[in-house]
Amino acid sequence: MSAPIPLAGICVVEFTHMVMGPVVGHILAGLGAEVVRIEPIGGDSTRRLKGSGAGYFPMYNRGKQSICLDLKSAEGVAVARDLVAQADVLVENFRPGALDRLGLDYETCATANPGLVYCSEKGFLPGPYENRTALDEVAQMMGGLAYMTGPPGRPLRAGASVIDVTGGMFGVIGVLAALEERHRTGRGQKVTASLFETTAYLVGQHMAQFAVTGSPAAPMPARVSAWAIYDVFETKDEPVFIGVVTDALWEKFCRLFALDDLWADETLRENNARVAARDRIIPAIRALVATMTRAEVIARLDGSGLPFAPIGKPEDLFDDPHLQHGGLEDVTLDNGTAVRLPTIPLEMGGARIGAPQQLPTPGRDARGVLAGLGYDEDRIADLIESGAVGESA
Repeated sequence: MSAPIPLAGICVVEFTHMVMGPVVGHILAGLGAEVVRIEPIGGDSTRRLKGSGAGYFPMYNRGKQSICLDLKSAEGVAVARDLVAQADVLVENFRPGALDRLGLDYETCATANPGLVYCSEKGFLPGPYENRTALDEVAQMMGGLAYMTGPPGRPLRAGASVIDVTGGMFGVIGVLAALEERHRTGRGQKVTASLFETTAYLVGQHMAQFAVTGSPAAPMPARVSAWAIYDVFETKDEPVFIGVVTDALWEKFCRLFALDDLWADETLRENNARVAARDRIIPAIRALVATMTRAEVIARLDGSGLPFAPIGKPEDLFDDPHLQHGGLEDVTLDNGTAVRLPTIPLEMGGARIGAPQQLPTPGRDARGVLAGLGYDEDRIADLIESGAVGESA
């Protein structure tokens, strides 16, 4: 069964870098849109990041076309404007005002293309902070997520670019809603998503907890769990997480692990009573689990309905047996290396999103993109020779 392409025929022009903006284009491309990525001459500097940033470009830019434009030249800007004039969607995540200075602000673009959906991914929505520079980490620190993630007094960013990625998802939601509204009105609109407000939405559950209880939420490592057993346990070899989140699962857990004495204590039959007795329950369970291997613990829990998880590392997912069933897609990197990376986690009509993808080299698609604008071969050659357009060697 071929992959769903519900956005076939939608053209997206992308002025982005790093993570948040590219996520929008990546998801739209995965859903079947044609995404043309505008890069500076020589390619986006995100391609050359090292360390923890080395995965940004391959993860969020596969399946796109690439054209390199010198946006400091009048000719390069003219090409960009022609692309936007024929697009359904524009995506950008540069500093406020960056595209305005090129005459690529929403008002100007919408005048030339009234049906355009213009998606801006920013640090903040309008308000006192809107002109500040923001990054994923800035938003996590400001918005309370870092406070909630680390131990008390030691704020810690989450272990992935969760705000960039989630903010990109909110951008996609806005784009899809605007495209749907365009069916009725014939007009596009500007859609803006932001890092800070995305963080506030994610920690909203802790804000609501404070509103309900009057007590501030403790950082996750120090929290009072809503369930008596909701912990990582050490086995003989590798740790495992186990959660017992209902009274029925408590009975099942006790029987699976022969915890007859705990089950015989009728004062522990309700969850809140077990939470109050954690100091008695948890040491007994830790002692038992420590006598078993992780495989032995999982063998008892698998199929029981009890929540459990081995403690995995990102590199373990390449060989995860579940992800082999459509969760990873073949990707050819721009250096020719073949890898498998997570696909968009959706199934539509019984088929998974995802197909073999290539990561474009800088400017790989320049000639095809320009021909699609109606430029003839002489004009394309002149643009490349002048340096206004770059292409792969």
